Amino acid sequence: MPSDLHDLLRAAFRWTDPGPGSGYLVSDRSGWWRDPTILDGLGPALTGLFPGAPPTVVIAPEITGFLLGPLVARAAGAGFVEAYREGARLPIAEPMTWADVPADHRGERQRLGVRTRLLGPADRVLVVDDWIATGAQARAVHALAAARGAEIIGTAVIVSECDSATAAELTVRGLLTGADLDVPD
Repeated sequence: MPSDLHDLLRAAFRWTDPGPGSGYLVSDRSGWWRDPTILDGLGPALTGLFPGAPPTVVIAPEITGFLLGPLVARAAGAGFVEAYREGARLPIAEPMTWADVPADHRGERQRLGVRTRLLGPADRVLVVDDWIATGAQARAVHALAAARGAEIIGTAVIVSECDSATAAELTVRGLLTGADLDVPD
């Protein structure tokens, strides 16, 4: 990744306090989506984390994955498949393949699903997300791809703060670490 993209990502990021009595800070990544130079660089930078392993499809979970995934797919010359959260909207009126998401960083459980017809054994999948902490969502997307017989290349993220075992299990590669953003304790 070019050092200027690294610097831009750090400069456009901030921690925000949701209000009195919250006791925690919330990551604000909106500056990433606002900056056209960052948007232009993210797809190639994330694709570049897996040189020599071109995907046929990029899969990303909603919500921010629906923005980031197409940027990476475009840079990789691949297609994009959305991983929807169950119950987040009206049901999709076609067959879906679902996977349970183990408890995420907030302790919440959910399910992710993809349109069954969009993923198959001929696919090489790159999983993409903006941030990985526990690996819960990425693990579910890996399970979805495996259930459809697709080959999984790995997981490309902007920020990786998962432990080394999770990073190895999901083949996680990131542009930044939590330490790059001064993640609060």
